[in-house]
This record gives sequence, structure tokens and C-alpha cells, in this order.
Amino acid sequence: MQQTGADGATRRARGAIAVVFAVNGGASGSFATSIPWIREHLDLTPGWLGLALVFLTVGASSAMPLCARLSHRYGPRRSLTWLSVLCCLALVLPPLAPGLPWLCVALFVYGCGLGLMDVAMNSQGVQIEERYGRSLMSGLHGMWSVGTLLGGTVGALAAHNGLDGRIHLALVAPVLTVTALVASRWALDVREESAADPETGESGAEEPPRFALPGKGVLAVGLIGLCAVFAEGASMDWSGIYLRDVTDADPGLAAAAFTAFACTMAVARLVGDAVVRRMGPVRTVRASGLLAALGCALVVAAETSPLAITGFALIGVGVAVVVPLCFAAAGRIKTSAPGQAIAGVATLAYASGLAAPAAVGWIAEATSLRFSFGLVTVLLLGLVFGAGVLRTQTTPPAATAGAGGVSAVSAPRAPEHDEAGRAAKAGETAD
Repeated sequence: MQQTGADGATRRARGAIAVVFAVNGGASGSFATSIPWIREHLDLTPGWLGLALVFLTVGASSAMPLCARLSHRYGPRRSLTWLSVLCCLALVLPPLAPGLPWLCVALFVYGCGLGLMDVAMNSQGVQIEERYGRSLMSGLHGMWSVGTLLGGTVGALAAHNGLDGRIHLALVAPVLTVTALVASRWALDVREESAADPETGESGAEEPPRFALPGKGVLAVGLIGLCAVFAEGASMDWSGIYLRDVTDADPGLAAAAFTAFACTMAVARLVGDAVVRRMGPVRTVRASGLLAALGCALVVAAETSPLAITGFALIGVGVAVVVPLCFAAAGRIKTSAPGQAIAGVATLAYASGLAAPAAVGWIAEATSLRFSFGLVTVLLLGLVFGAGVLRTQTTPPAATAGAGGVSAVSAPRAPEHDEAGRAAKAGETAD
């Protein structure tokens, strides 16, 4: 059995994956704050912008299920490294698009990189959490939010100073790429332990399928994530435009709406593990849903920019811990292929988040942005009524640890019950 957080390679991996989460968040925050520039540069209506963002959704949704197969074939560490590079470098493509068709292609490529990197880093996070035997996913997602905050802050400064969006992202992308390359060196490189050969340490599992329909457990958890991530995606990509169009804010103040959203989400996620241990996942998600719905209702009712910014900040607090809890739940759903449950939940949840900008744009084209966020308010109430599925799908890792800090969750997977298993484990975790 695994000892909780005792191994140096696991501690290094935790720090490395925290940095990778921050890099992914930095890419997302940078892109989100560049959307108003892209819209104005190409003179797109909300409907046409929504259509373009569909290709971001399609790219991520079609690529996410492939991550388990890539990890099996090339190893988790190598896959994480090169998928992170793909995501960061693809960030430069959208502002370079000379027209709507090319923007759609650029967003598809960027979406593929974003989705693959997301599944790879969350798979690493779940494995590290199991080794520690206590809740860590909220903190890791907190680092993602820190990354979005930093990316959003840089983007807000760029927008305020009228910097060309092509220059902004061309400067950001190489920094994120190098950071991800360096951090990924210390990621875990362990395939599914239950499938490992006890003598060689190599995986004996069959190669995962390219695509697989999610089971009932994955579907239930994924739908909870869907509600939260839809609101997150809508807020990230439309908060700046909402302030520009509805409250007549200047570009710098409009970008500050995203910064407020990212800041409150980051703080809530960084303290989220302690809250979950105290309240439990079900009560935490129900309270989060109520708070997020209140914030979204405030956005809808806002007549001034400060009130709208406050509403987006409350949405950030409300949806902060929901996605980490969904990934933690997915990590404990047993499937026939490594990472398959995580990929399934990620596809359901993040596809909705990536679809949210397009859906909000289409609804706004037919009605108004206020009406769009009114529907998001209703969707957030789904967290309140659906949180009960987490009661059976997940238990905080600390609650499942046995005496002496031994994780009961990890016990069925670890091949360390004899000397051969321990040797295999040591070979797999060596840097």
C-alpha cells in the first residue's frame, strides 16, 4: 500500500503539476481577454463570434477522449509535455486569423490542445491526490485559477494600453511553453498500476479505445460539472463584452470583470480543500450553487459596471470547487482503461464550458445578453438539486485513509504488497 505523501518523487510531481495547471490557466486567461480585440478586429457580431467559438468546443470535445490512448502509448510524462506545448503554441493562432473561416480553423486547433492538456494534467492530479491520501484537487485547480488571474491581468493591461492582440499573445505563448516544458520534467510517469507487470513495471493493459460512451457514474458526475463549467465558460468569455455592451464600460474596466471573476475563483479554490473536508462534497456543492446563482442574478439585474463586476466575482466563488470535486469523483470510478473516467467527465463538463460562449452568443443574438445570463442562472440551480450524486461517487481521500496514513482508496491499485511490486513501483517513479 502507498504511504501518504512520503515519497520525494510524488512531492516534486505535486509542485510540477501545480505549475502545469497554472500554465493552462494562463493560456485560458490570455485568450479570454483577447476575445474583445478579436471581435473588433474582425468586426464580428455576437452570433458570428459564437459560431467561431463552436470550433473551440468541437476541437476540445473530439480530442479529450484521445488522451488516455496517448498516455498509454507514449507514457504520461511525455504525453503531458508535448500536449502542453501544443496548447501553448496554438494560443497564437486565433488573433492571426484574417477572417471568420480561418478563425474557426485556429480555434479548432487551439481547442484540441486545450482539451488534451486538460485531461493529461487532471489525470496526473488525481493520481497524486491518491498517493497523498488527502484532498488536493481543489488546490491544483486553484493554481489554474491563479494562472487565469495572471493571464487575465496581463490581458487587461494590454487591452487598456491598446496593444495589438497578435503581439500580446505572441509574447505570452513562448513564456507559457517554456514554463510547461520545464515543469513537466518532474511529472509522474506511471501507467495504470493495476495493469502493470510486477517484474518489468510495464503496462499489460490493452490500449484504450479512441472513443467510449460514458457509463452511468461518469455521466452523473459529468452533468454536475457541466452546470458549473457552462457558467464558468460564459463568464470567462463574455464578462468583458457584457460590461462593454450592457453597462457601457471602457475596455480596461470591461477586462477587469474577468479579472474579478478569476481572482475570487482562485482564492476559493486555494481554500477549497479545507472547506470540503469540513462540509463534505454534497453540502459544499449545494452552497456553491446557491452563491453562484445569486451572483449571476446580480449580473442580470446590474445597471452599473461595479454591480456587474461584483456579480461575476460571486459566480467565481460559487463554481470554484465544483469541477475539482467532479474530477476527484471521476478518479474513483473504475473503468476498463486508464484515465477513461476522467476523460469522460472532462469531455462532458468542459465541452459545455467551451460551448457556453457560442450558446450565449446565439441567445444574445436572438434576445439579449441579459436574457442569456438569466438562463445561466437557472442552469446554476442544477448544482443545488443534483449535488447528491457526489455522495455515492466520491469520498474525500482523507476519510478513506487507514491507520498510519495508508490510503484505502489507492490500495486496490497498488502492486506494492510484495517485494516484486515495490521494485516495479520504484522503477516506474524514478526520474
